[in-house]
Amino acid sequence: MQQQHTLSDDYYRCLLELQTVDFVLVELTLYLDTHPGDEQAVRQFNENAKRRAQLAYQFESKFGPLMQFGHSFSGFPWNWPQTPWPWQV
Repeated sequence: MQQQHTLSDDYYRCLLELQTVDFVLVELTLYLDTHPGDEQAVRQFNENAKRRAQLAYQFESKFGPLMQFGHSFSGFPWNWPQTPWPWQV
C-alpha cells in the first residue's frame, strides 16, 4: 500500500493555477478551430502555452511529475509512484 503524502496549500495553489491555464488553452483551441485567422487569439494561445510550460516546470520541480510516458522528468529515486497524483486531488 502506498503512503499518502500530506499536501500543502502551495501544492493546491500551484495545481489550481496550472488547471486554470489548461482551461484557457482548451477554450482557445476550440475557438481557434473555428476562427483560425484571429491573430489576437493565436497570440493569447501562444502566451498561455508558454505560461503553462513554466507552471508545469515549477510544479514538477516542487511536487514531482504531472504526466508519465516521457512527458515529465523524474527525480531520483524514481518518484512516479509517490501519491497522490494530480488527478487524485
